Amino acid sequence: MNRITQTLETLKQENKKALVSYIVNGDPTPEITIPAMHSLVESGADIIELGVPFSDPMAEGPVIQRGHERALTHGTSLLGTLDIVRTFRETNKFTPVVLMGYANPVIRMGFAEFAKNAAEAGVDGLLTVDLPPEEAGKLDEELQAVDIKNIFLVAPTTTEERIKEITAAASGFVYYVSLKGVTGAGHLDVSSIKSQVDTIRKYTSLPILVGFGIKDATSAKAVSELADGVVVGSILVKEMGESYSGSQKKVLESLKNIVHPIRAGLDN
Repeated sequence: MNRITQTLETLKQENKKALVSYIVNGDPTPEITIPAMHSLVESGADIIELGVPFSDPMAEGPVIQRGHERALTHGTSLLGTLDIVRTFRETNKFTPVVLMGYANPVIRMGFAEFAKNAAEAGVDGLLTVDLPPEEAGKLDEELQAVDIKNIFLVAPTTTEERIKEITAAASGFVYYVSLKGVTGAGHLDVSSIKSQVDTIRKYTSLPILVGFGIKDATSAKAVSELADGVVVGSILVKEMGESYSGSQKKVLESLKNIVHPIRAGLDN
């Protein structure tokens, strides 16, 4: 069974909410990504979402854009990201890894080649921010052949008709974007999130995870009561960029100090 499906089913049986943590591969240095992935898991993350650096990350706010820029200065690539996952798998066989990025690098590699390489590396899911479901058919065929989940976003502005189309194509889980705008923007509107999550549930039995704007235990707890889990990203990328001064230890401690309380907030 795919590791995303297995993990989310286990959490549901245990009446627990999923915690997904997002960092950018190669940010702030290539050497820190694998220790950071392990640190996030040790701190309570259930799924790792690994950003593939891209020169024009249109869905990202300034914090994650700067993370992409820092990573790109080190020449980080899609192939390099697959190598990171392959190395992570040498010591972690169980934690799902979702690659989050943009379509161009995947198209350039070729859908079949990407699916083959990603499966061999140990990738469990793919979220291409700028690839709508109606243009993802051939990629989806290749991903299904190697049991990699194709994950799609639903936004606050997505119509009910469009939600039907997205959920019909989705696998693994549905990622609900809790805010209008880019990552890290604005404040959460819990009543709006509930309304849209309830609409999504009318059309799919897949787990629904909510991201964008979740930065601490309070916001994570509030959102988790409406959904099956939360995605935390900007606060981690911000901390990694600001706390790095040549010391991996300081960065890893900072990640733990953020993730531990969020895990506790979800579990209590």
